[in-house]
Amino acid sequence: ALGLFTGIGLSEAKARETMRNGVLSALLRRAVLQARSSLGPALDKATGTLLYNAAARLKDPKHLAFLVGYIARREILTDLQLNAALEYLRSHPLEPVDAADFEQACGVGVCITPEQIEEAVEAVISKHRAELLAERYHFNMGLLMGEARNRLRWADGKTVKNEVDLQVLHLLGPKTEADLEKKPKAAKARLAPVEKQKVAVVENGDMGTETQSLLEQLRGEALKFHKPGENYKTEGYVVTPNTMALLKQHLAITGGQVRTRFPPEPNGILHIGHAKAINFNFGYAKANGGVCFLRYDDTNPEKEEEKYFTAIREMVEWLGYQPYAVTHASDYFDQLYTWALELIRRGQAYVCHQKVEEIKGHNPPPSPWRDRPVEESLLLFEDMRKGKFGEGEATLRMKLVMEDGKMDPVAYRVKFTPHHRTGDKWCIYPTYDYTHCLCDSIEHITHSLCTKEFQARRSSYFWLCNALDVYCPVQWEYGRLNLLYTVVSKRKIIRLVETGAVRDWDDPRLFTLTALRRRGFPPEAINNFCARVGVTVAQATMEPHLLEACAREVLNEQAPRAMAVLEPLKVTITNFPAPKALEVLVPNFPADESRGFHKVPFHPTVYIEETDFREEADKGYKRLAPGQPVGLRHAGYVIAVQNVIKDVSGRVIELEVTCTKSDVGEKPKAFIHWVSEPLVCEVRLYERLFLHKNPEDPSEVPGGFLSDLNPDSLHVVSNALVDSSVLSARPFDKFQFERLGYFSVDPDSEEGKV
Repeated sequence: ALGLFTGIGLSEAKARETMRNGVLSALLRRAVLQARSSLGPALDKATGTLLYNAAARLKDPKHLAFLVGYIARREILTDLQLNAALEYLRSHPLEPVDAADFEQACGVGVCITPEQIEEAVEAVISKHRAELLAERYHFNMGLLMGEARNRLRWADGKTVKNEVDLQVLHLLGPKTEADLEKKPKAAKARLAPVEKQKVAVVENGDMGTETQSLLEQLRGEALKFHKPGENYKTEGYVVTPNTMALLKQHLAITGGQVRTRFPPEPNGILHIGHAKAINFNFGYAKANGGVCFLRYDDTNPEKEEEKYFTAIREMVEWLGYQPYAVTHASDYFDQLYTWALELIRRGQAYVCHQKVEEIKGHNPPPSPWRDRPVEESLLLFEDMRKGKFGEGEATLRMKLVMEDGKMDPVAYRVKFTPHHRTGDKWCIYPTYDYTHCLCDSIEHITHSLCTKEFQARRSSYFWLCNALDVYCPVQWEYGRLNLLYTVVSKRKIIRLVETGAVRDWDDPRLFTLTALRRRGFPPEAINNFCARVGVTVAQATMEPHLLEACAREVLNEQAPRAMAVLEPLKVTITNFPAPKALEVLVPNFPADESRGFHKVPFHPTVYIEETDFREEADKGYKRLAPGQPVGLRHAGYVIAVQNVIKDVSGRVIELEVTCTKSDVGEKPKAFIHWVSEPLVCEVRLYERLFLHKNPEDPSEVPGGFLSDLNPDSLHVVSNALVDSSVLSARPFDKFQFERLGYFSVDPDSEEGKV
């Protein structure tokens, strides 16, 4: 093989590298031997390069002999022709290939004369003559090349370039010193970062802001996905004699529309990783004028609860997406059962009695029942359906080997658990490996998008659709999104709830979507975060502060300002300027006062933060102290300490101050927030739930994730004081408490207790 490959012009290193790839090596050997039988043992390097590229780039090896025949007969001579040939064969996967149509598409027999090249270049130069004379050799010569090649598609590129160079020299003469100077680069206008270019979109009747970049990442050619109906152009897609007819039917049903689906299991609450899946599936459909189904994968009745179904749909809609249809795998149980019988009849599935423990792992013993007669499997499968076998006594298995070496995956198992939708109708339930691709087929999904761990199931996905001769969608994989300092597995969140570390699935310290909503994260911030992470194939593990930065960006625009005091210190103004309380107008958004104001009462008694007063002002301290006045934000007054009142233990409990108008006298060093006649509220301050980045990693946390809990992850301020403008706020309304941070009204709020 080494001599064979170096004999066509490959370097020894390249030849050895090729030999390490068994599939490529075998194809190239076949190609070279076939070409030698026509051209003799000595092949020139140009032919060798064409043969290597044909073997390396041909998607379907069954066309290799056909293609090599054209190279050996010197009918395909250039890389340009080879590219056209490879594209034609990819688009026409079925045999026999229409030779006349193929030859026309690849320029076979087309002869381009030097005169034709000369004329084409002359026409192009004539078209750009004025610019050429003005810019001389600074003109983009690639443009001339491209236009000349467009006029003569099969012309040799080198010949065209030589003719362009010759005619340009004839027009402009030799290069001068000015021509040799580098052209100064035009200053580019600075663009705002993509993630900050916001565009208003209408979702569910509300105006929201959405980062453009996600839709830009998902639109059209951006992902190199196949077009609807061109599934066969995807690498690894299996083409059968029925494929093209099934794709034709599929296009007739969908009208060429992109169709995706988001298929969660209804046995837990969605988390931040699901937000990427929702954005990817719904976003890809939206960006390409398509539709997305929300399909519940409800094939495991033991773990499913109604609250999960409701919460999943709620979260999808909260993120701003409306499903085209809400479906369930259980909608198709009858069809799936009928197809299982057909699979047995075709000799592609059998009833097996190996125990679950026996078939676990990657090298289980082969099933002794693999070759049992079809009629026997049909009767036993019917017995499984009638409940004649106990749980674990029989399964239906498919006859295939998956990418990861797993053999004969299970299609059906016995479970005596009533289903929340079908009741007691079934005591056998299909598995993910069996259900998923067939539900995609029934719904005519064009792009089945899933996370990278399902790559090992791609072959079973294609195999099952083809074994039943039904429309076969294309599975595409992308990388999961993970966050540091958290756990997202359902089992671990249940342990956190059971041990009392968190209150429930929506505890604001978790990264489930219900928890993020309760914490106050706007849906736009989560979508923007997913857009910044990007649609990567590699798994992404991100720091929580990146998500928080996205939240701040949105909240800065959306959350009105209010004033709140978490550690109150009473302040009495002894020379209050009015006989009764005043009203102060506070802008909802100080940077844009056109967005309205709210009224705050201003009484002789106000409350400030304890930390905004010191008895002794050290260097750099700018807030309130004896002899150092401060301004009250928005009030238009400056206060100065006259008297400090303490309790028996010496703790400061009240200040007596005088006030003056802020436009009289010297400007104070600082302005502080305050409240007067406030609401008493409970405020919960949250920090990270875990101390280490990877609480599940035994090398970081040997004692397990429950030993890594942050004891200060929740601090409750029972008697915080908030200005009365928040009185009418509803759960999930958000505010920026000036100088403190962003806060959201918790659903625990009730009449009289915010």
